[in-house]
Amino acid sequence: MKDILPDLCDLYPNHIQIAEPIFQDYGGRDHFHGEAVTVYCFEDNSRVRELVQTSGKGKVLVVDGGGSKRRALLGDMLAEKAASNGWEGVVIHGAIRDVVAQSKVPLGLKAICANPMPTEKKGLGEVGKTLSFAGITISNGDHIYCDRNGIVVAKQPLALP
Repeated sequence: MKDILPDLCDLYPNHIQIAEPIFQDYGGRDHFHGEAVTVYCFEDNSRVRELVQTSGKGKVLVVDGGGSKRRALLGDMLAEKAASNGWEGVVIHGAIRDVVAQSKVPLGLKAICANPMPTEKKGLGEVGKTLSFAGITISNGDHIYCDRNGIVVAKQPLALP
């Protein structure tokens, strides 16, 4: 598939936000988009674990881990669960693990870095919170578009070129 973000930037320059280029691509899909489901969780992936077990058809899980690089918020088993439940992709402002295995999962995945250390499970986190990171603000229900060029956010769905 061709790059979609450059075209969206050309078509909708005044209707989008563009994330700072701090994310790496790790998933088995190099482009994905959908309605954002937001969660804030710092070094505890309890809420991520809960969300990937729900239907994600047409949705992208957007996780603000506070930018922590010390603990991975998504591993291969949760990525496989997300893919099997129809999630389009996951964007993590934080770390992931199981990089080789995740590259084979049919799921879009962007994160800051990889770290093999798992999180502690304390049941902490807030679903549906408006998130601000990488120069963007994204709310639950916004629309997010990702490819190897980066991340674009819009309040309304955009017609893909």
